Amino acid sequence: MTIKSVGTLQPLSPAETEILRLLWEIGSGTVQQVCEKLPPERQIAYATVQTLLRRLEKKGYVTHTIEGKAHLFRPHARREQVVSSAVTSFLERLFGGDPVPLVQHLARHNQITREDIERLKELIENRESSCKGTPDNPRSQGE
Repeated sequence: MTIKSVGTLQPLSPAETEILRLLWEIGSGTVQQVCEKLPPERQIAYATVQTLLRRLEKKGYVTHTIEGKAHLFRPHARREQVVSSAVTSFLERLFGGDPVPLVQHLARHNQITREDIERLKELIENRESSCKGTPDNPRSQGE
């Protein structure tokens, strides 16, 4: 079995993303166990879940071991890696890499709560503190 480097992950389809998210939740599982974790309204055939897991494996997101007669699938890519890759790709494709229009869109369409705003303020303050005086922060020079 060839395992791709996690640093070169290919984009995921929505169905692949859903299956990978379920696998992260359960840690590892057989095709049947992944099927059982699907929401009741998602009627996906066993063979489809099996195909999706094989695609995820081919793309380097999951690995499997054989235990008895069953294939036990495990995440190979960490959630943080996948989220970072997907968000970076999304920002590049839709906003040329600039996150501000995305945040503006979310704010304008009431998709950010007061709690979210407080958490964002805290993140910004922490980021500003960690960037003060560093060469990669053009705003810190000349202050």
